[in-house]
Amino acid sequence: MSEENNAGTERTLEVGMLLFNDHTTLDFIGPHTAFAGAGMKVHLISSTLEPVVSDTGVTITPTVTFDDCPARLDILFVPGGSVDKVMLDSAAIAFLADRGATASYITSVCTGSLVLAAAGLLDGYRAATHWSTRDHLARLGVEVSTERVCIDRNRFSGGGVTAGIDFGLTVTAHALGEKTAKFAQLAMEYDPMPPLDAGSPQGAGPEVVAQFHKWAVKVDDNLRNSVSRVLEQRTAVGSGTAGSS
Repeated sequence: MSEENNAGTERTLEVGMLLFNDHTTLDFIGPHTAFAGAGMKVHLISSTLEPVVSDTGVTITPTVTFDDCPARLDILFVPGGSVDKVMLDSAAIAFLADRGATASYITSVCTGSLVLAAAGLLDGYRAATHWSTRDHLARLGVEVSTERVCIDRNRFSGGGVTAGIDFGLTVTAHALGEKTAKFAQLAMEYDPMPPLDAGSPQGAGPEVVAQFHKWAVKVDDNLRNSVSRVLEQRTAVGSGTAGSS
């Protein structure tokens, strides 16, 4: 959506950001800062208004429940983290499928794309995820992108964690124009100069990558099992449909 198309837009854009226990806070805080800085109204959504706890122990209080969330969202967003449980949460998946049917932009950062895929919102689309979970996303039938920010029609997805800021500014530029995105970027003084070249497996090197995989083995196993259960559920639904026709 071009800047010119939004020059006369006065309506505040509505953003819905799904929250769940064991999410990664930085996945959504970067985009949240960009969206709020651009004047959007951001809703932090969960099944209840009880605080949710991130994968590093940060407590976040949701602002709306699934039932109270606006029926029409301009931007639907899912962060990553330990997503194995939320992928199998029927209420969360139903909510995403419902709002995703009408949202202008369906988006994610990091492993949030696996949650979108579990809800059937990435069927026939290309999407990004954390570098270590690309095989899991591929198992769900999604064309995997290695881009830091992947755009496929109205599906916008960021890679791992810190890609959320790039992602948030990219979505803002498409939704409200480049000038608005530049303002949001300047307001947060986003001018990155990482002290080390270790933000990718190629830069980090094999020793650090091996250390990461050893640290993440339980998370990887849990995610693999959840992907398998999602695929089993799809097969069961397909078999049931075929049997009743």
